Amino acid sequence: MRPTLLAICLVIGGASATAQDVTPDPAIEVNAARAELGKRMFYDTRLSGDTSLACASCHNPENAFTDGQALSDAYSGAGHFRNAPTLANVGFRAAWMHDGRLGTNLNDVAREMITETYLMNMDMRIMQERMKQDPVYIEMFAAAGMSEPSNGGARNALMDFMKTIQSRNAPIDTGQMSASALRGQGIFEGKGNCVACHAGTRFTDDKPHNTGVPNNPDIWSDPERHSAFVTYAKFMGVENYMNLREDLGAYVRTHWPDTKRTFLTPTLRELVWTAPYMHNGVFASLNEVVDFYDAGGGSDALKDPRLRPLGLVPSEKADLIAFLESLSGDSFDTDAYVWREADFDYALIDNWLNTQN
Repeated sequence: MRPTLLAICLVIGGASATAQDVTPDPAIEVNAARAELGKRMFYDTRLSGDTSLACASCHNPENAFTDGQALSDAYSGAGHFRNAPTLANVGFRAAWMHDGRLGTNLNDVAREMITETYLMNMDMRIMQERMKQDPVYIEMFAAAGMSEPSNGGARNALMDFMKTIQSRNAPIDTGQMSASALRGQGIFEGKGNCVACHAGTRFTDDKPHNTGVPNNPDIWSDPERHSAFVTYAKFMGVENYMNLREDLGAYVRTHWPDTKRTFLTPTLRELVWTAPYMHNGVFASLNEVVDFYDAGGGSDALKDPRLRPLGLVPSEKADLIAFLESLSGDSFDTDAYVWREADFDYALIDNWLNTQN
């Protein structure tokens, strides 16, 4: 049985192990000690300003590193206006967030999530000092080749951990697809033309498209979510943001009118774990998603012209869903991805003003 999604040469602590699947993707290099440090950090609520949120609060391994909600939680006093995307195979992406506004590396993604006011709202200088008070972090940073906890080292550790999150043993990779899934693959690549955007081993072209996904009214009716959206839109230089009642997607990067309401094509990997769907969680099931595209997508003047009614019969829809389900593999709720130790408490230092390292 082939164990992973991607044919990579995974270098962990200098030792190479090559997977069996065929893909043009380059090797991903991961330092094992640094990734283990990042795993602990991923589950530590002390990385948020008021210690209420960890990365895992919105990216739960039981849900393929999503949270099972239409719209995610956010920092105290706020709510998110988007659905938490899966982190499965995130190390192979070149752009992040539903609008693609981050396009450098996972180190910057980690910084954005930790420091953004409506997300984890952490001053990384404070985070660094918190980690310096924890003997476990002191030991783990040293084991990873770093002299002491630092902001840069912390971001690199989170980056290395996220690179380890890779799909494993999906039926499409192991050659164990059902007859229904095989028929669905034919629809996916043929009549449905889903492959026009959902291409490659991760089933995404990593480009923004407008498919007419309807608005989620909860963003505008919930004051906490709306205030978070206003904060985001103001920072991104969106005009008339106080009166805006739509998510403009990749427009925040380009400010070109024809990119309004375009969103990066999501990966189709691990779909059985990641409902609800779309950037704003408006569809609760794969049945709803397939019905939406069978109807030719939603109503939007800027909708991608390739979207058209498909005329799928019920049996074809069932086969297409079977194929989509075959793109999901093993659960990520394993020791490889979960920090099981309840070791985030530490004793306060007595008379700390007179204590020296």
